[in-house]
Amino acid sequence: MSDIEQEVQTKGLNAPRITPADIEAAIAEEHYIRGADIMGGASVASAPSHPLHRLTLCVLVLRNGFTVTGESACVSPENFDAETGRKIARQNAVAKIWPLMGYALRDKLHARSQSGAVGEG
Repeated sequence: MSDIEQEVQTKGLNAPRITPADIEAAIAEEHYIRGADIMGGASVASAPSHPLHRLTLCVLVLRNGFTVTGESACVSPENFDAETGRKIARQNAVAKIWPLMGYALRDKLHARSQSGAVGEG
């Protein structure tokens, strides 16, 4: 559990919100692409020092069919680690889901408040 999620729970902030579990539940598939893979074996990307060898893309397919992407790009070839690149790319993709789900929840709460207001008066 993240420090922020722990803090939210400790403070008892339990109004409608998006949780890390909600984010994970929204993900149906995840795919990773190395930058060099998109070159289709082109000679420019064949040298291990080429920048595309240090690029990792993550594509998350959400349950509703929408996709989000994240990327990581290592500066120094000597520091490149495929597993670390995948983790960073995934974190960056997940960060894009939060505002999408937040908007959807806010829209739902707004609609709910408006339907209650319509029946009044």
